[in-house]
Amino acid sequence: MIFSYNKEAVGDILMVVTANAQDKAVDSESKGAITRIFIQEDGTTVGWNFFDISRTLGNLDGRGQIFLTKEQLELLNRLLTEVSFKETIEDDGRPKIVVGFVKECHKHEDSDHLSVTQTEVDGGEVLQIVCGAPNIQAGQKVVVAKPEAMMPDGSMIWPGNLRGVDSFGMICSAKELQLPDAPREKGILVLPEETEVGISFPQIKKSLSILS
Repeated sequence: MIFSYNKEAVGDILMVVTANAQDKAVDSESKGAITRIFIQEDGTTVGWNFFDISRTLGNLDGRGQIFLTKEQLELLNRLLTEVSFKETIEDDGRPKIVVGFVKECHKHEDSDHLSVTQTEVDGGEVLQIVCGAPNIQAGQKVVVAKPEAMMPDGSMIWPGNLRGVDSFGMICSAKELQLPDAPREKGILVLPEETEVGISFPQIKKSLSILS
C-alpha cells in the first residue's frame, strides 16, 4: 500500500497504490471525488485517486510517499462508503524502507554478477532479495526497500524474479536513496555495525556520517 501526495506537481490529490498492474490494461470508474483504477481483465483494484483531499484530511505535507495515521485511514474509508464504493483500504502501518541485516549471501547460479541474499528486516521477517551490487556480503547492515516502497525518484518496489529466482525488495545504494555526496562507484550503502535492524531508514538518515 503506497500513499503519495504532491500538491505542487499534481494538485490536491491523494494517490493510493494498492497493487502492481504488471503492465496489464487498466480502466477506471469515478464516484464523487474518488476514482478507482482497476485491471480490465479481472477487475482487481490497483489504485485510488482522492481529489480535493485537503477538505477531509487537512493540509498534507508531502512530495511523494507519505504515511497516514489510523484516523486518516478511517476518514478515507468513510469517503469510500459515502459514495457507495464497497471496498475499503487497509494498511499494516509498517515502514517500507528499513535497516536490514544480510544473514546469508551466495552467488546466483545463473548469473556472474547477481547474488541471492536472505536479509532480515523489521519484525524479524527475512526476505529473499536478489542483489547486483559488487560489494554485497553476509554480515552487513544495509538499507532495504521492501515491496510497496516508493523510492525518492518516485519508482515503486514490487516482488520480482531475476533469472529464475524470486526477489522481495531491493538493497539500496546511497545514490538510489538520493543521499548527498553519494559515491559514484556502484555498490550498496553499508551502514555502521551498531545500526539497529528494523528501524525506519528516515529515522537514521540525518545521523549518517559515513557512506561506504
